[in-house]
Order: sequence, then structure tokens, then C-alpha cells
Amino acid sequence: MWQWDIVPVMLAVGALSGLTAGLFGVGGGLVLVPAMLWIFQLQGWEGAHSQHVAIGTAFAVMVCTTLSGVWAQHKRQAVDWKTVGLMVPGMVCGTLAGSMVAKYLPNDVLQVFFIVFAVAMAVKVLADVKPKPSRSLPNKAALAGIGGVFGMVSSWVGIGGGSLSVPFLLYCNVPVHRAVGTSSGLAWPIALAGALGYLVAGWYVEGLPDGTLGFWYLPAVAILGATTVLFAPVGVKLAHRLPDKRLKQAFGCLLLFIALRMLWRMWTE
Repeated sequence: MWQWDIVPVMLAVGALSGLTAGLFGVGGGLVLVPAMLWIFQLQGWEGAHSQHVAIGTAFAVMVCTTLSGVWAQHKRQAVDWKTVGLMVPGMVCGTLAGSMVAKYLPNDVLQVFFIVFAVAMAVKVLADVKPKPSRSLPNKAALAGIGGVFGMVSSWVGIGGGSLSVPFLLYCNVPVHRAVGTSSGLAWPIALAGALGYLVAGWYVEGLPDGTLGFWYLPAVAILGATTVLFAPVGVKLAHRLPDKRLKQAFGCLLLFIALRMLWRMWTE
């Protein structure tokens, strides 16, 4: 299945994914998953598990991307590690559980929920709707539970979690640069748990193309992983140069793009 002329496409996808991940504190899955499906089509493979391989590959790449991004955010002291520590256990459990059962579950209802959520949050962000000044982060148990929900949703949709955690943190009056930085810290455990879950889930699946390990497509993991690591810190630098309002507006546009892309995919399938 492997074709060398696909390498320039992968390099471009990796650069865009890395920039997006660093800029918004997301994993880059919104770029990687549809790009992987397109790459599979170009290579002549559209098997029954192409979606699972695309998501598993995206998570494996995001392990590299998010690690690069969170290190760049940490050096700028933009990560709230206390909040990360409280949400990570639930996120890891939710991601592992979700990825192990993903191939058995229809995701239309989940996608509709996510589309409605993304549009609602995008409208709030773009309209600059201010949360109540008294609103703050919930208690430890609630943060762990919310982390579990975010992890499970992320594993089924194929995103790093920033599309969920950034709006949640903004809703809790966390400053936007702090929200993006903290989301970077949350994205890496989701990526790692999702990658391992899809690796195990696809281990004994038959009919996968050469070059796969579980639901990972190894050539793409290598090329995209290396490229995103280089470009994620560039996105972080760009994020910290943008004023709060501009970064919020850019994130609102990102949410709308994600929602419209998912809606288009549901409509055309």
C-alpha cells in the first residue's frame, strides 16, 4: 500500500496539525483523522476499519505532538498542573474504556451531541459572552468525573480533548492563555491512553493493510510524529503573541470548523 509520493502530503499535514495543536492546546486530531482517511483513499485502501486506523494513527501521532506542545507551554509557565493532576486519572480511564469499545458502538448520537456542544461554545466565545465572575473550577471529584467524560468522548471522535477542555476552562473563568496551556497538559495523557487503547483493540483484527500495528499505521506515525514535534512549539509561540480576545476568536472559529466538518461527514456518509 505504501507510496513514496504521499510523503509531501504527510509533511504538509504534519505541519498544519502541529501548528494547530500548539496554537489552541488541542491534539491535532481534527486535522489528522480526515487527512489519514484521505491518504488511505489516495493509496487505494478504504477497508471496514479505515476509520479506526485513522483514529488510532492520529492518537499515536498526538503522543508526540502534545508532548512537544506541553513542554513549550510549561516553559512559559502557562500550565495549571494542579488542575491537570486532578483531571488526568478520569481522562485516562475514560479514554481507555472508550477506545476499547469504540469499534462496537455507533457514534451518530455522540457526533450530534458534539456538534451541538461545539456550535454553542463557539457562539459564546465569538460573542464574548462572559461567565459569572463568581464561577470557578469545581471540586476534585467533579473534575475527575468531567475528565472521564472528556476522555471517553475524545476516544470516540478522535480528538485530543482540547476542543472540550478549553471551553470548559474558559467557562470556569480560567484566562484564555492559561486555559490553552492547561489543555496542552491534558491532551498528552488522552493521546497516550487513546493510542494504547487502539493498539490493543486492533491487535487481532484481520484485513488491515501492510505497515499497521494494531490500529496504528506505522509509516504515518513516523513521518507525521516527527513533523508535528517540530511545528507544535511554533504554534505555542504564535498563541502567546496573540491578545486574549484574538486567541478566543480564533478558537471559536476552530470550534465552528470542527462542528461543520463533522456535520458534513455525517451528511455525506
